[in-house]
This record gives sequence, structure tokens and C-alpha cells, in this order.
Amino acid sequence: MLLSFNECFNLTAITKKEEIEGKHFLDSLAGEQLFPQGARAAEVGSGAGFPSIPLMLAREDLFFTLIESTKKKCEFLKTAVARFNLHAEVLCMRAEDAGRDPAYREKFSVCCARAVAPMPTLAEYCLPLVKKGGIFLAYKGENCEEAERAFALLGGKTEKKIHYELPDEMGGRTLAIVRKVKATPAKYPRGRGAERKDPII
Repeated sequence: MLLSFNECFNLTAITKKEEIEGKHFLDSLAGEQLFPQGARAAEVGSGAGFPSIPLMLAREDLFFTLIESTKKKCEFLKTAVARFNLHAEVLCMRAEDAGRDPAYREKFSVCCARAVAPMPTLAEYCLPLVKKGGIFLAYKGENCEEAERAFALLGGKTEKKIHYELPDEMGGRTLAIVRKVKATPAKYPRGRGAERKDPII
């Protein structure tokens, strides 16, 4: 299904079956055990639905809110949710708008994202969505030391980093687990592109 839609929607630059299995599906499932039973989770910058769709296929107890601003990608996500009867809603909106919306702000046990933006920017998108005691889970191929100040300002604290290798020399990855220890100040996320143009560093 991904390859079929990719011909029209440009969902992924990875088109070899083996690489899709490793770099998308297996990588997505690396964080499966970090989601509490029955968790209400958010995913920022869903794109083609990684890690959310593999996680929901493996864990029927999870409910996801998929946040994606590109309409064509939202159509793919809605089709996938319907076809596989997944427990999810698709929000066609920007992450910073969702983070300021009372319906979504600090409502999720887990907010995850994968390869969306540098870590300080990603933290400002995601931590406002996480309720106190929940986690921001970042799938990254890089270290996240540069984001410690951002985590603290946004109410988070690094709890653990899990390093792992994908099969067949497809590369190493890091899962950063950031615990929400206090409420995010009302000024965040700042919106109007400030998260990318002027990241918290």
C-alpha cells in the first residue's frame, strides 16, 4: 500500500522492500514497549505513518492522534486507518497549532515523532502535547544533548536514551525518552515558524 501511494504522494524516498522493512517498520517498532497499555498517544509530523501505523498494527490497545499538515499525506493516513481498522484520528493541522489547542494540549500519555526536525524544534512541537507524567519519545539518528535546555524550559527531563542498530548494516538509531515533569509554560509553542527559525538552544 505504501509503495502504491508513494507513486502519487511522495511519501518516502525509500522504495526497496528490504529497506522499507528495516528503516521504516522495524525502526518504528523499536519503541513498542515504551507505550503504556491503552495509551492515548499523539504523533507529530506523521507523514506516511511511522512509527504510528506499525505500532497500532502490533498493539491494538493504542489510540493515536496523527498530526500532519500536508493534505495528501493526511489522505493516505485516513485511507490506512480505515483499511486496517486502526484506532486513530487524523488531524490535518500544524503541530504548533495543536499544541495551543485546549482539546489537545497536555492530553497525551505519549507524544512521538520520527525524523521531523532537529531536537530543540521537535521538543517545542511535542512536549506541549504531553500531560504531566507522560513521555515525549523521539526517534532520532543523532544525539540530543543540544536540546537539554529546551526540555527543561518546556517541562521535560531526559529519562533515558536507547541506542540500537538496524539489521543488515542499515545504521544506528537512538530513542530519546523525555519525561514530562511539569506543565509547559503558556508561551510555548510560539508558532508562526519560530520553533524552526529560532529554536531553543
